[in-house]
Amino acid sequence: MRACLNNRIGWCAVAIAALLPVGAAGAAQLKDVRVWAGPAYTRVVFDASGPLQYKISQKNGQVLIELPDSNPGGDFSDPSAQGLFHGMTHSRLGSGMQLTARVDPSSRLKSFLLKPKDDGDYRLVLDFYPADNAAEVERDVAADSAAPAPKAPVAAAAVAKPAPVPIYSNPTHSRRVAAEQAAAMLNGQRQVVVAIDAGHGGKDPGSHGPGGTLEKNVTLAVARELAAEINRQPGMKAVLTRDSDFFIPLAQRYKIAREHNADLFVSIHADAFTSGDAKGSSVWVLSPRGKTSEAARWLADRENRADLIGGTSLDDKDDSLAKVLLDMQQGWAIQASDMIAGNVLKALGRLGPTHRGYVERANFVVLRSPDVPSILVETAFISNPAEERKLRDPGHQKKLAEAVMGGVKNYFESTPPPGTWFAAEAARRNGVQLASSASQSSGKAAGRDVHKVGRGESLSSIARQYGVSVGALKNANQISSNTVRAGTTLTIPAG
Repeated sequence: MRACLNNRIGWCAVAIAALLPVGAAGAAQLKDVRVWAGPAYTRVVFDASGPLQYKISQKNGQVLIELPDSNPGGDFSDPSAQGLFHGMTHSRLGSGMQLTARVDPSSRLKSFLLKPKDDGDYRLVLDFYPADNAAEVERDVAADSAAPAPKAPVAAAAVAKPAPVPIYSNPTHSRRVAAEQAAAMLNGQRQVVVAIDAGHGGKDPGSHGPGGTLEKNVTLAVARELAAEINRQPGMKAVLTRDSDFFIPLAQRYKIAREHNADLFVSIHADAFTSGDAKGSSVWVLSPRGKTSEAARWLADRENRADLIGGTSLDDKDDSLAKVLLDMQQGWAIQASDMIAGNVLKALGRLGPTHRGYVERANFVVLRSPDVPSILVETAFISNPAEERKLRDPGHQKKLAEAVMGGVKNYFESTPPPGTWFAAEAARRNGVQLASSASQSSGKAAGRDVHKVGRGESLSSIARQYGVSVGALKNANQISSNTVRAGTTLTIPAG
């Protein structure tokens, strides 16, 4: 497979016999097409029932895609315009079909095909890059084409400048493997990743204050301040779902956190009410009803089941076991969310009044990640004139970010994820010697993790945490019993 890159005045035509030898491809139906737009690029994804043969060409603002052996499925419809993609029509072309897309004349195109995952669909992916990102497009794309890409694309931006997002799908690896690969700094201890979601954006302005303040602008300002606070803290790294004024679908927001192996997802909002008297900040976590409905969706959806929940695929488990595993993972995520939300609410309470004084629960879409602790922060009531004035003030925005940061940092200091800088600091404070890059005097393999057993932990919960089996954990520590005492330091075997 090859990528196709064409400049604004040239033609580029590539005929590709996708995924099968020449002459072996049968007629494939186009089942669906999806468009996603972010600041770095616009992606169009075609789902097909079988292998595709296609020829693609671009000139100025028009892209022609010829599919000589394909036909539209009964539910296929042309997508609406988003980003650099300005719309599309389709028509018959002999025994096949032709797609005519309108795009930004200066856009640069990259195309590739993806084999299905398990019993999924074949996918034809078109990425349109703005002219100022042309250098990014011209990189060697062989690795991109060889690796699976996510079903729905992901957008993330650094604090200073939005950058094109690599095409990858972390759910094809375990979270532990991805974390180990990222542990290039901090003496081998990976950074805690916090995904920060600035609520609303683009065509969705959110609530309006009486003075004309838009919620989407307030949330972006506070999110940027929070990201800056996090990136200044050793052992932490921020990922923004958006760093400018554009729209992201709600479900896509928490998927961004999962794609970046986030340890926490924080969604920033500003509350509103019909009365201007309502005031105070609040913090929300997922409700039990939301947990139950999301579990049902994950268990019913084949693609979800094939995804990794806390490093474990549910696809090869029977329904009963998959339900138990998912319930345990969700239970852990919600328990962690409760703790973080309590810390953040307490920190916000020191800055000003809270709306109710306790963590609240709701079935918000952005809180539905089954394996990433997630909280939603309502910074204040934008409908209250006094609080609206504060929300517009950069100084107060910074204080809000500092308060949220204080609550988040407190959680990671008290409950550090294994293998992180915070875990290393906690071990140092507790007098536990972490495995170093040199061989240990005991003769055990270098670089292994150690874990100090906390109150209420079991061998099975620790094994799940590190992605190893209970038997391997017992063998590595010469344990014959199925119980372990709090305070015991365990060596974690290689996965």
